[in-house]
Amino acid sequence: MNDQTEKRFRELAERSWSRGIPCYTDFLDLSEQTVLTRIRAGLPQPEIRLFGGAEGCERVIAGFGVSEEDGTDGFPLACVKITPAGLKFAGEMSHRDVLGSLMSLGFERSLLGDIILREKEAWVFCAERIADYLCDGLTSVRRTSVKASRTEAPSSGELFRTRREVIQVSSERMDALVSHAFRLSRAGAQSLFPAGKVFLDGAECLRTDAEPRPGQIVSVRGMGRFRFLGAEGQSKKGKWNTVIERYV
Repeated sequence: MNDQTEKRFRELAERSWSRGIPCYTDFLDLSEQTVLTRIRAGLPQPEIRLFGGAEGCERVIAGFGVSEEDGTDGFPLACVKITPAGLKFAGEMSHRDVLGSLMSLGFERSLLGDIILREKEAWVFCAERIADYLCDGLTSVRRTSVKASRTEAPSSGELFRTRREVIQVSSERMDALVSHAFRLSRAGAQSLFPAGKVFLDGAECLRTDAEPRPGQIVSVRGMGRFRFLGAEGQSKKGKWNTVIERYV
């Protein structure tokens, strides 16, 4: 899988470089982003930008030949809002419910970006080429009738909510942070690293003793993610009062 992913990235980078045009992937998961991070320095196209529809998206499209100054208007993605046809009788939608309904329409996961739920509504980032079909084809999520329509992406502050927390850790190593943030034993947290389940700013993290920089995002597959903000001093017992912003 990694070999095929790497080959695809190299082909897109070469095409962008040789033709002088931007080239885009579909949505990348964290494992695919890790591959790109690993080979990025050796690609012929040095300008690569990642964007998933809004700041804070975990699933992103890679744009080869796209610089920060170029902006994000050329990224081939769309934002679709899903709302119950009748709000009064609508049930709560889960991420799994929405994703399952979209996959049942025949979409591959790579064509779908982040799915954000807020109360009884959802926003979905998707590949531009499937947006109209998604809007026409999606009529229900679980047992709730829904309407899907294109929309401008809300601000990242509206889409992604965080909760500030202070956790006490003996050090700011990744295994200590993951252990306390997700209420795991130290051994349980450490077992996640060789299993490829821990990511730091979208790149797989295998080192349990790595120390994140303030502002970096720690993701644990299947458990959630948080932004590491750093320590605010020490407790009387000598532990670091460390601040995180948990995505909720």
